Amino acid sequence: QVQLVESGGASVQAGGSLRLSCAASGYTASSLGWFRQAPGKEREGVAAIDRYGSTRYADSVKGRFTISKDNAKSTLYLQMNSLKPEDTGMYFCAATKPWVRSTLDVVAFSYWGQGTQVTVSS
Repeated sequence: QVQLVESGGASVQAGGSLRLSCAASGYTASSLGWFRQAPGKEREGVAAIDRYGSTRYADSVKGRFTISKDNAKSTLYLQMNSLKPEDTGMYFCAATKPWVRSTLDVVAFSYWGQGTQVTVSS
């Protein structure tokens, strides 16, 4: 079973940058993703990457966020640049069951970390 632990969340001003990390295990054949959830809103997919490195991004973060993984370190990353107040939320890393292609659909992900808070002030 996949296990994931996020870190790196913080409070920053608009225009700033953060890098989130997710220590993962048991994910080799899985797709991985980052999701976020603001208070009172549904959880939404931010970025995803499959076992071969193919990526997907939500339109709202294209050009600003980059998802990557380091298999040797068993770590997933989300580099976030040019942060906006609307990026505020709890960020979760997640993994699909093995052999599922990368997707931003929350229902495709079976394993979840505990979340890390990102707050962007204007």
